[in-house]
Amino acid sequence: MVLSAVVAAALAGHRLIPSLGGFTPVLESLLPWIGLAVPVLLLAAALARSTVAAAAALVPGVVWAAMFGSTLLRTPPGGASDLSVGTVNVGVRNDASGEAVRAIAKDLDLLAAQELTPGGPAAKQLNKMFKYHYPVSTVGLWSRYPLTRTEPLDVGLGWPRALRAVADTPKGKVTVYVMHLASARPGHTASRDASLARARALVDADPSRRILLLGDLNTATTDRNLRGLTPPLTDAQSVAGDGFGFTWPAGFPVTRPDHILFKGMEATKAGVAPATGSDHRAAIASFRF
Repeated sequence: MVLSAVVAAALAGHRLIPSLGGFTPVLESLLPWIGLAVPVLLLAAALARSTVAAAAALVPGVVWAAMFGSTLLRTPPGGASDLSVGTVNVGVRNDASGEAVRAIAKDLDLLAAQELTPGGPAAKQLNKMFKYHYPVSTVGLWSRYPLTRTEPLDVGLGWPRALRAVADTPKGKVTVYVMHLASARPGHTASRDASLARARALVDADPSRRILLLGDLNTATTDRNLRGLTPPLTDAQSVAGDGFGFTWPAGFPVTRPDHILFKGMEATKAGVAPATGSDHRAAIASFRF
């Protein structure tokens, strides 16, 4: 019963738990998986033949269902779309990155990439597929539509690992940010938090009607720190995705550091796609203006 109460409290009150030396961001990144404790608790109650323990075990189950049930039952809005986009961390040591981006990008209008090797296989492949492109250091944006007002950005790392560009689509202009924010480790999230704050400042200062933010933000959907960006932006997976959309690690994804955030459009579909050789899967989404 005590353990059931702890699990329920961790789910419902996770935002009230202090950082605890960097433990809490890890807990929040894996938050949906805490629900696996429920069948374990029910099994223990059954073995103990305790009706009270079984009833107690249902409490965290109800809390989990209230928090995440809609994610599993959500039906994407669907319908016609005006823009299809994706983002992928190709993996800096991925010799198959060209094959990975070819498979991901074939049906997209915009693709953002991180951990690029300048002149490497991913960049070479994307240059063949897209007429317009703007790489900056280890990130880049490839587009079927003209890119204007391009500029490199420093999100607090001391060097440019982000960019801004305006894509001139047939239905109107879209301001696109591509970012690879600072890494986060248990007990070491200060740099990541600072880069999130910098990203928010850039978005707040941007008067564009339509904005896309694509990239590896090193921040899970359930991490409290993502609230720095959502709002003012909306997470495409949270409104138009089928399921949680986990992207890392690729072999058995348990969390989602790769994001497509937006405003000024309607997300019609969102999901993930495999990325050969990378430890990340790609995030993809479609939008209607």
